[in-house]
Amino acid sequence: MSEPKKIMDRRDFLLAGGLVGAGAVAAGAVIVKDRLPADPQDPTGDGTIRNLTVLKNVKVQENEDEHVRMQRELVKAMAKPVEKRHWAMVIDTRKCVGCHACTIGCVAENKLPPGVVYRPVVIREIGEYPHVQIRFLPRPCMQCDNPSCVPVCPVKATWKRPDGVVAIDYDKCIGCRYCLNACPYGARTSDFGRYYSADAAVGASTGKDRPLDGSAASQWEHEPNNEYAKSWNRKGHHSPAGNARKCHFCLHRLEVGQLPMCVTTCIGRATYFGDSNDSESLVSELIIRNNCQTLLQHLGNKPQCYYLV
Repeated sequence: MSEPKKIMDRRDFLLAGGLVGAGAVAAGAVIVKDRLPADPQDPTGDGTIRNLTVLKNVKVQENEDEHVRMQRELVKAMAKPVEKRHWAMVIDTRKCVGCHACTIGCVAENKLPPGVVYRPVVIREIGEYPHVQIRFLPRPCMQCDNPSCVPVCPVKATWKRPDGVVAIDYDKCIGCRYCLNACPYGARTSDFGRYYSADAAVGASTGKDRPLDGSAASQWEHEPNNEYAKSWNRKGHHSPAGNARKCHFCLHRLEVGQLPMCVTTCIGRATYFGDSNDSESLVSELIIRNNCQTLLQHLGNKPQCYYLV
């Protein structure tokens, strides 16, 4: 008996096309059903079934491109139950050229308003004239295993997901900013409901504060973003306007088999991402290197963003 025809939705198409298009060879595919754990705080963990296409018998090419490898490992990780994977990021500071492409790519992907930045690049000047160097340090959320921001939230709007990502429930957040003060890395920002374009023009011409209702904003600024696999529209000062916001490793992209935006836009190939629970993954290989460090290690937050120095 012949096998029934497999119908691929957008996620399946992206997963399959991302690998095959990158040069990997696949022989057949299998649909894996992955049930997310029921968590009332997690917008994406409502116990629904997700279908992921896992390519079988993928032949890894010799001298495989690192991005192709990370894409392949992402598909492998997403086929596992959410509690069996643990996301980590590694940034090679020796490769970072300070282009800020990751910062701008993140702003575009998450439609971030003025004052909200998920991945700034810190510029440091080292040495004394004439022996001076400029070093760049991208600083996303550290996704700590022992996050300081979680216990201080009075409404439990911040929590740690089973896959290691520290998430924010915009519907619960009251904008108290306790978490901003608690984070030792300064990785959180507050959305004050501001807009670019027309709001800036209004403020400049009248000398008054920019309106918070977004009435003067351009149409593109009212397009909803897809953080945490939900659709958020800030028009009328709705969430996430007024909330704390932060990097979330582009969870909405991971759900459709795409790497975080900062990884794909890095022109220096300085950012790596993957499942640290997979001992064969690229990030697992990088983390155990002697030149791999974390920021403020003495605080005991156990950050999952690592740096090669």
